[in-house]
Formats: sequence, C-alpha cells, structure tokens
Amino acid sequence: MRNQVNGGSFGRNEITARPFILTAPPLRIYPRACNERNSTWYVRNMGPVTGAWLLLIVTSGKEASLRVFVWRELRKLGALYLHKSVCLLPDRPDVRTRLQPVLGRIRGQGGSARMITVSISGDEHQALVDEQQRDRDTEYGEVVKRVPQFLAEIDMETARGRATYAEVEESEADLERFEKWLTAIANRDYFDAPAGDEARAAVQRCREALAAFETAALAADNEEQRLTESGPQLTVVREQS
Repeated sequence: MRNQVNGGSFGRNEITARPFILTAPPLRIYPRACNERNSTWYVRNMGPVTGAWLLLIVTSGKEASLRVFVWRELRKLGALYLHKSVCLLPDRPDVRTRLQPVLGRIRGQGGSARMITVSISGDEHQALVDEQQRDRDTEYGEVVKRVPQFLAEIDMETARGRATYAEVEESEADLERFEKWLTAIANRDYFDAPAGDEARAAVQRCREALAAFETAALAADNEEQRLTESGPQLTVVREQS
C-alpha cells in the first residue's frame, strides 16, 4: 500500500491531509513523510471509528540485553505483534505511562522507537479486540489449571495432621505467586476477557483454603501448648540445711 497525500500540510504533531485508508488486516503502514513521534494518523474504514491504538515501531539494535528487555516489557504490556519490530497496544493513559520508560531506555541505549496513534474501526478493530481477549483467556486458563494442585496440597497436609506454621508459610508463598500472576494478567486485560472471572474465582478459593489451613494450624499449635502446660509439674522445696 502507498500513502496518498493530496494537498494539505503537516503541522507539528498532526496531519491535516486526507486520512490514510486501510482496507483489511494485517495492518501495514509505510510512512513516507511523518513529522515527529506521537504523530496521529487516521485509519479509516467504511464504518465509524471504534478504537484508538498505539502503533509501535521499535529497533533495538545488536545489543542482546536490550532486545530481551524490549521483548519482555512489550509482552508484559500485552502487545500484539504485526512484525518482529512492529506491534499494537490500546491507546490508554496507563499504557502510555508504562511505555515511557521502555521507549526511553530503547532510545538511550542506541535503539529507535516510534509511537504513532492510529484509529481503527469496524471489523479490523474487533479482530484486534478478539485477539487480545483470546491471549488473556489463555493466560487466565493457565492460572486456573494450577489451582487444583494448590488445593490438593493443602488437603493432603491437613489429612496428614501437618497443619503447621512452616506449611502455612510455604502455602502463603505459593498463593502470593498466584496473586502476582493474576495481577500481571489483569493489568494487560484491556477488554475484560471472559476467562478472567473464572481465574479470579479460582484464586479466591485458594485464599479461602489457606485461611482454613491457617485456622487449623493455629488450633494445632494451641493444643500442643496446652498439652505442654498440662504435663508433669515440678514442685520446688526449700533445701534442708
């Protein structure tokens, strides 16, 4: 596709020429003349505009550590890749805020990064939303898949009479990992993926099971102390001279 600009002029951080027309995914934009990063380009379809996205074009250079950093951070944000160096993210204030240090590090270490706002409508926008939701559903599904093992371990330790403080600490660490995992997924779940409710309910069951396990551990500890206190008593008598 070639950009056709008939008349108009480029002002700072805006384009007043005729909007670019993209007819079908995958989204391909080959800028011939663009002002600065954060310029706004419009993607027009037959229907009304229904979503704004950030188009990121990133080159991380030859430094391996920078490439790994970029890959991790953009995946953490839930970026949809169109090409190995081109991806899309929803245009939201929180996303822009989280992107700034990433783009800053890329540029500071010799790479290049451009962020362009595009508005996408109709079926193209919905296809992107659907892909985002599918990705998050898969991730939420991984959380749900791990929950039965957590619950089974608590049931097993309870049945063995091993409801102890040490076991509670170990289970707390496991639950903390679940909660951090769930939070990370939720932070990139921009379109409320359906599987989110199931994942949150599953982690809540873990919380409830751990709370019951803690209660059992406390009761066992109190019983142990009671038995200790009710053991043989020593009577101190005065030494006879």
